Amino acid sequence: MALCDDILLCNFPKCRTKLSGFAWVTACSHVFCDQHGSGEFSRSPAICPACSSALSGKLDIVRTELSPSEEYKAMVLAGLRPDVVLDISARALAFWSYQVHQEHMYQEYSLSRAEAQLKQMDKVLTQQNQSRELELNGIRGEITSLKKVMEDYKRKYSEVSERLMERNRQYQKLQGLYDSLRLRNMVVGVGDRDMLPQPVHHDFNTGVARQGTPQRSPQFLSVGHEGDSRFFSCLEADGAKTFFQFSSPAKERGRPFMKKH
Repeated sequence: MALCDDILLCNFPKCRTKLSGFAWVTACSHVFCDQHGSGEFSRSPAICPACSSALSGKLDIVRTELSPSEEYKAMVLAGLRPDVVLDISARALAFWSYQVHQEHMYQEYSLSRAEAQLKQMDKVLTQQNQSRELELNGIRGEITSLKKVMEDYKRKYSEVSERLMERNRQYQKLQGLYDSLRLRNMVVGVGDRDMLPQPVHHDFNTGVARQGTPQRSPQFLSVGHEGDSRFFSCLEADGAKTFFQFSSPAKERGRPFMKKH
């Protein structure tokens, strides 16, 4: 608090409010706000909350008005000798000097405590930064190792992809060879079947043996999803009779016997 600052602060611990209106002044040169002064000095014996001094005298505690009227200022020192007036003024100035010195000491104490807290926080922050730096270095090492593992996996993946492509090419080549061989075997099988001798059929009506007409191969009809049941039908040439269409012996007996000469 500067010397030119005419505002006092309450000396009650943790209060520090600016005083206005009425204040409580003690013989130990401390001043308190009206609220804390009324509460602390209502008990007997009165104890100064700032320095714990006993205030048992009649004028050790005075409740004064900080902004007195002009009439009060005109009459408070009237009739007193100059030396008394100077003594009173000196004591009043000493009170203000003590308040300024006390405020200066309090500000220095607050500054030293703030500096100590700042140093402590700076130390804690330095430790935290060091720990974070260690953690960051560890994470960087893990990232480097993971990158190496990822590169190894990429290399293995490329190798496996190349092998798969080579296997696919070999499979396509083998599939082409298999298809060509199967087609060749089918062509050879059809040629061999055409070279087989044709069966001879006997006509029971005329009694003349004749060579049978070539028939189409049976047509297989698959039934079901898996083709478990197989059926085939024999399709004869046009005008030819099947086995079940031949005349029965009973019908043959009913016809007249024709003797050939």
